[in-house]
Amino acid sequence: MLCYPDRRSAFRAGAAAAAGALTAACGSGSRTDPAPAEPARAPAIAPAPRRFAGQPDEIGNGPRDRPRVALTFHGNGDPAIARAVLAEAERAGARVTVLAIGSWLDAHPEMARRILDGGHELGNHTQRHLAINTMPEKEAYAEITGCAQRLKRLTGSIGTWFRPSQTRYATPLVRQLAQRAGYPHVLSYDVDSLDFTSPGAAAVIRTVTGTIRSGSVVSLHFGYADTVDAMPPLLEELARRKLRAVTTTELLTP
Repeated sequence: MLCYPDRRSAFRAGAAAAAGALTAACGSGSRTDPAPAEPARAPAIAPAPRRFAGQPDEIGNGPRDRPRVALTFHGNGDPAIARAVLAEAERAGARVTVLAIGSWLDAHPEMARRILDGGHELGNHTQRHLAINTMPEKEAYAEITGCAQRLKRLTGSIGTWFRPSQTRYATPLVRQLAQRAGYPHVLSYDVDSLDFTSPGAAAVIRTVTGTIRSGSVVSLHFGYADTVDAMPPLLEELARRKLRAVTTTELLTP
C-alpha cells in the first residue's frame, strides 16, 4: 500500500494516475468513441399469400373431415382489447387469423409485430373498412392495395389473406381486384359470432358453439369486451369437442 505524506500529494498522485489511465485507454490526444447505437429492430416477417389447389376464389370454410377450426378477427378498435384477446388465445394454445384494417395499422403499427410474434396470421381487411362491394373499381382497388402496402412495410409481405369490408361475400369484381393485388383467394366465413352487436359474452358463445363444426371459419372482432370475455369458455368448449383452433392457412393445409 502506498502512503502519502499529506492530502495534497495524494491528490496529485491520484490525478496523475487517472490521467495515465485515460491516456492508455484512449491514446494521446484522442477522444473516446461513442457507444454504438442499438440496432433497429428488424420488421416482423409475415408469410406471403398462397394458392390452395382445389379451393375456390372465395373460401368460406375448410375441410369438414379434420377436427380443426379457424377463428378469424377483424383487426380494429382498442389495441388493449386486441392484446387481451390474443393473450386468451395463446393461453389456450390457439392460433388465430387477424384481418387488419389499414388505418388501424397506421394508428397502431406495433400490433403487426404483436400478432405475428404470438404465432398468429395477419391479413388485409381494406384500408378504411368501407362498403367495398359498392365502390367503383378504382376506389375499391385502392382500398385493397392501400392496406397491402402498409402490411408489406410492416411485415415484409402483403399478408396471408384478404377479406372484403362490410360484407360476408365479395362481388366478382372485388374477387378479381383481390387477385390483381396478389391475393389468390378471398376469405369469407361460415360462422358469424355477431360479437360486434355487443350481445354479451354468453350470447357470443351460444351463437358460435351452436353452429361451429369441423372446418368452420368463424368471424370475430377485436375491440369488443364481450369477445374477450367469451374467449376462455369458447376455447374450453372447442377443446371439449376436440376441435383445434388454428390459423386459416393451417386449416386448409393437409
